[in-house]
Amino acid sequence: MIIMKAGATDAEVANVVEEIKKYGLRADVSRGEFRTVIGLVGDERKIPFSHFAVLPGVKEAMMVETPYKLISKEYSKLLGEEDEPRVIKVGNISIGGDEPVFIAGPCAVESRQQLFRIAEGVKKAGAHILRGGVFKPRSSVHSFQGLGAGGPEEAEEALSWLREAGQQFEMPVITEIRGETQVDLVADYVDILQIGARNMYDQDLLTRAARKNKPVMLKRHFGAGIEEFLSFAEYIAAEGNKDIILCERGIIPIGKGKSYTRYTLDLAAVPAIQKETYLPILADPSHATGRRDLIFNMSCASIAAGASGLMIETHYNPAEAMVDGQQMITPDELKEVIQACQSIHRLLVKKQK
Repeated sequence: MIIMKAGATDAEVANVVEEIKKYGLRADVSRGEFRTVIGLVGDERKIPFSHFAVLPGVKEAMMVETPYKLISKEYSKLLGEEDEPRVIKVGNISIGGDEPVFIAGPCAVESRQQLFRIAEGVKKAGAHILRGGVFKPRSSVHSFQGLGAGGPEEAEEALSWLREAGQQFEMPVITEIRGETQVDLVADYVDILQIGARNMYDQDLLTRAARKNKPVMLKRHFGAGIEEFLSFAEYIAAEGNKDIILCERGIIPIGKGKSYTRYTLDLAAVPAIQKETYLPILADPSHATGRRDLIFNMSCASIAAGASGLMIETHYNPAEAMVDGQQMITPDELKEVIQACQSIHRLLVKKQK
């Protein structure tokens, strides 16, 4: 990182950026209340730090050991924003703000009627953001892949339903992008781009999604450690997009014998990640447990652990859902979850005061 002096001019900052480019790297320029910090993006072994330390306007050039420096708390501290979480605005919703945010909707969009009925239900239950899968990454090629698998026309029609439902019920909308070729199309219709757990490692997808300059939700891969998770989030930040929403959705269970949940919801990851980065982190108890009877408990536990919100799969009749019915709850059950989580959040806030 290159820390500029308090009185550094725009010309001096631009000069440092040009010097960085000469070495084949890119510059992430962040302007804080008291100073400007420039993060280097690329192979830093090419950089002679002694050269940058004496450029006009430079206060200090320093090495940062963490592989996710652009989203680290250390970076924000250098900007004079110590312990300030990033609040991501999506419409009139604040993710990472003072209140937990609830994202709800069907795992897969099956029809316009199904989507609008669920959207109305989750809105009444107190959800803030509508989710709905159009492109579904499935383990089996013989499973329903989402309406998007029917071709560009079917995909666009389903996405238009999602946008229309969001507008009618006054909720921002989010859906998952399964591949690079879908980024431009999806970005035209949704407010938040979701990168699923299976695609956490797809650097090209992360980069392309980041360049749409829309908030990106990145889910943790079920085999990824925390450092690895944050390191791949850095690919998004490196494109100048720091509106990143992290999501803990469970890791592979450890041990022999029968597994009673789909994955293990790593609740300790929530406060651990909050100590490392200023980005908000949500939890997805639906995919983590794979069981609707555990959603209430694990939702409450996630909020108690400090999560900034939840993503919960919801359907008016889970038994007839085409995808993941066993892990979806009804809008009435969602309302109970939201009310309980809001009560827990209020207790935590009261205790902190």
